[in-house]
Amino acid sequence: MAIGGDQGGSIRMPAAWCGIVGMKATHGLVPYSGIIPIEIYVDHAGPMTMNVADNARLLEVIAGTDDLDPRQYHSLKPGTLDYSSTLGQDIRGLKVGVVKEGFGRPESESDVDAAVRAAAEQLRALGAVVEEVSIPEHLLGPALWTPIGTEGIAETMMFGDGYGCSRRDLYVTSLIDKLHGWELRADQLSETTKLLTVLGVHMKAHYGNRFYGKAVNQSRRLRAVYDAALARHDVLIMPTMPMKATPIPPPDAPRALYVQRALEMIGNTAPFDVTHHPALTVPCALSDGLPIGMMLIGRHYDEATLYRVGHAFEQAGDWKKR
Repeated sequence: MAIGGDQGGSIRMPAAWCGIVGMKATHGLVPYSGIIPIEIYVDHAGPMTMNVADNARLLEVIAGTDDLDPRQYHSLKPGTLDYSSTLGQDIRGLKVGVVKEGFGRPESESDVDAAVRAAAEQLRALGAVVEEVSIPEHLLGPALWTPIGTEGIAETMMFGDGYGCSRRDLYVTSLIDKLHGWELRADQLSETTKLLTVLGVHMKAHYGNRFYGKAVNQSRRLRAVYDAALARHDVLIMPTMPMKATPIPPPDAPRALYVQRALEMIGNTAPFDVTHHPALTVPCALSDGLPIGMMLIGRHYDEATLYRVGHAFEQAGDWKKR
């Protein structure tokens, strides 16, 4: 589950817009064996539930090592991970960094920003040490995501029949058969998928894999910047989506509107696709009857702290009445 519909927004409804809890676990923590890939480097799997406790318990079940998943960089065994034990622990003394650049984006809505800042104050009231932190490089995250997303999607999902080659993987041949020959059914693709595929093919034809490779290399530098902030703070927070849920475009909407709706939401979430940090979205308020999500970002494989903070916030009051 990529929080925020990070694969162009046309695949899954973002958890933050559904008023539910979603965990984008550390890259590879949850095996994706049997899941059709979109782009191997940014694909994350994780649970979506109605509350934090259920989310933690579900992650305990699905996380762990699977020898069929070549993306895994750990040896964590299924059934040995304990996230729910942190539920109910107070958060006094935990350090929370409110990322300045996650607010006030060109596409941000003021009520969304205000609701997440109010949620940060609620964490302060619960005893957390809350302070604003500036991470200017956060604004560069989508620029790194773009070549990885566009070129990777074209290479793996489209021309690779959803899987590609040269990986020790579980190849679901029925899904490969389903995707094969998509060029003859291109009119069935979403407007966003068409755009990303055309752009990916254009980049490949004119530049090879240069910009994909450069973006992956630069993602390590972005990861290091967040790691430095997380060395000083236990969690970072910002709005999951910079805006509330937008209307579904009508059938006769121009292509530009479809693409805008798909991509305008990912400014805060896309960076963590390429740095592979875990992120938990927790609903924190309603505005105009629509839910607003607060995103908690943590250190790699430290989902337990995200659940601890998210559960404490959730138990402090009914988010629908905030």
